[in-house]
Amino acid sequence: MNIQGLDYNTQRETLLMPEYGREVQKMIDYAVSLPDRDARLRCAQSIVKLMETKVPQLRDNANYQQTLWDHLYLMSGKQLDIDWPFDISEAERIHSKPAPMPRPSANIGLRHYGRLVQELWERLKVMPAGPERDELARQTANQMKRDLMLWGHGSIDDEKVADDLARQTDGKIQLDLQHFSFEHFVPTAEMPAKRTSKKRK
Repeated sequence: MNIQGLDYNTQRETLLMPEYGREVQKMIDYAVSLPDRDARLRCAQSIVKLMETKVPQLRDNANYQQTLWDHLYLMSGKQLDIDWPFDISEAERIHSKPAPMPRPSANIGLRHYGRLVQELWERLKVMPAGPERDELARQTANQMKRDLMLWGHGSIDDEKVADDLARQTDGKIQLDLQHFSFEHFVPTAEMPAKRTSKKRK
């Protein structure tokens, strides 16, 4: 229903920054229309003070004054001709979208271990034998067992970890389970409960 004399938001121009409200936008439009340059600057300064009260959380930022003037510049449609107290040449960066992150291209063979463990396997393949490789192998094996316990993927016995570690390092790392001892892991509440299948009667 369209009632004559009523002004609906749906009939108005879309606000670039609705957080400041339509009245602030009208003030900015008025400032742009002023013929005197000094008058435009004084009006802009008053508008910025009002904008600060509209969005007080901006004060948490060290450069919030810069942000306010950037917003004023954009809301004026870049038409406000004044001596800007801040550099507004990069104001448009506010609306720029971050570049999409590239999807990992490498294929993960055993997904339940994750990419970090896979990188550890690759490093162990090329490391020379010695205490440093032994320590990294120990940490990798413990992380693998922790991952298995967390995700409940198959068996979590020591033999499973030793077998996976040997296969994924091309046989370079062979755990001697008679002498190798894993860290003691206690299942936490965040670990998913093991599913049990119920037979239908």
